[in-house]
Amino acid sequence: MFHHSLKKPIIWVLILISFAFIKVDDIINLPEHFPKPVYDFKNNPLTKEKIYLGRNLFYDPILSHDNKVPCENCHSPFTAFTHVDHALSHGIYDSIGTRNSPALMNLAWQKKFMWDGAINNLDMQALAPISHPAEMGSSIQEVVTKLRASKKYKDLFYKAFNDSIATGENTLKALSQFLLTLVSSGSRYDKFIQGKLKFTEQEENGYKLFKKHCAVCHTEPLFTNGSFENNGLIPDPLLKDSGRIKISANPSDAYKFKVPTLRNIEYTFPYMHDGRFKSLGDVMNHYTKGIHHSKTLSAELRNRIVLTSNEKVDIVSFLLTLSDKEFVFNPDHRFPSE
Repeated sequence: MFHHSLKKPIIWVLILISFAFIKVDDIINLPEHFPKPVYDFKNNPLTKEKIYLGRNLFYDPILSHDNKVPCENCHSPFTAFTHVDHALSHGIYDSIGTRNSPALMNLAWQKKFMWDGAINNLDMQALAPISHPAEMGSSIQEVVTKLRASKKYKDLFYKAFNDSIATGENTLKALSQFLLTLVSSGSRYDKFIQGKLKFTEQEENGYKLFKKHCAVCHTEPLFTNGSFENNGLIPDPLLKDSGRIKISANPSDAYKFKVPTLRNIEYTFPYMHDGRFKSLGDVMNHYTKGIHHSKTLSAELRNRIVLTSNEKVDIVSFLLTLSDKEFVFNPDHRFPSE
């Protein structure tokens, strides 16, 4: 029998142990038909308090040098966390960036980030836009200084980390926690895979064509294989963006960009790393008659893709089954109301 004086410490130990073993899928959705996430949750254990802090930070322009540009500026929840009103991202002082912002979703299953894969850890990803002179134009040191002066954030950091003093590491980890909640898995496609509905004849035909011509790079169920490919775009002479070679210095990576997910593609126009295509019709025309051949062109595109007009429409019909209204209109993803 335990001595009475030992009961209280043992109870506290049991409580701490129970918190330590809270399952990831008790906090965020891990779909059964998805592969195992690649993100290491052990290094940044999820809590609702950290997620809430990250959600506040995501929508707060305090992260930018001029206190006017939040992450939401380029990643609106209503457009699957990207922007649609211009081809290239806009930042502080009306600066124009060099690339279209990628949509943010299913990030726990991604190993590399940015169009060129410059970042290989989600916990470090926010450093790139924060420090980019044409995006937020700030630094993590400047951000932390401002957060430490804010009563609101002193309270939020204390609730999240049991420490009211903001640090760069905790700021970045909180942002990651919110981003990890952006899981899209409620589309018609997902319900089809789960056996909850049947595709229309047009969607079914589009699905078959998609698997024949597109699925090697846009692999189910994430609709990206996470690799980098040269998809035959003629390089923009003004942007002079050579892609992943800037990071790897490997000539075989010239004009290769990360394969984007096609989930919620209905909402994420304009398309491609430079936002050159305004519609899915433009994209289909590129892949059937606009491929620019070069040494690093994806092997999958070296032979011409031949599709009739009806077949293109069928593929687009299938792509629309990847739209996830539950994700796009999820109130838990928007600016938190106090």
